[in-house]
Amino acid sequence: MSAAPPVAPPPGRYGPQRALSPRRRKVALGALGAVGLAGAVWLGLGAAATPVTWTDVGFTLRDGEVEVVYEVSRTDVHAPARCTLEALSHSYAQVGVLEVDVPATGERTVRQATTVRVSEPAVTGVVKYCWIVDEG
Repeated sequence: MSAAPPVAPPPGRYGPQRALSPRRRKVALGALGAVGLAGAVWLGLGAAATPVTWTDVGFTLRDGEVEVVYEVSRTDVHAPARCTLEALSHSYAQVGVLEVDVPATGERTVRQATTVRVSEPAVTGVVKYCWIVDEG
């Protein structure tokens, strides 16, 4: 059984058929490309302007605590940072929280392992947020 070819609507039923001229097609594609490039630049500049980023590497569950392993990257290697770590239960309730300092080491990315004490059993440990500490 073969599929029937698509049926075109009767001529003039939905108004006149207008195709873009080659010149208009080039202009439209150029404008679309310019908008796409502007969006990519905007996203790239926004990511570059972020002073600190973090990545959860892993966690280890222990009785009464969670060890969180994470990496913190800074654009200014001489700026100290601070991170909030969370331990979460199976229902995503916060069962432990700790703010920890990430000292300026002169390296762009620093890996740390920190232990968060918990009030009830946890199933994960994560970095909730990091920021640059203002030394003013």
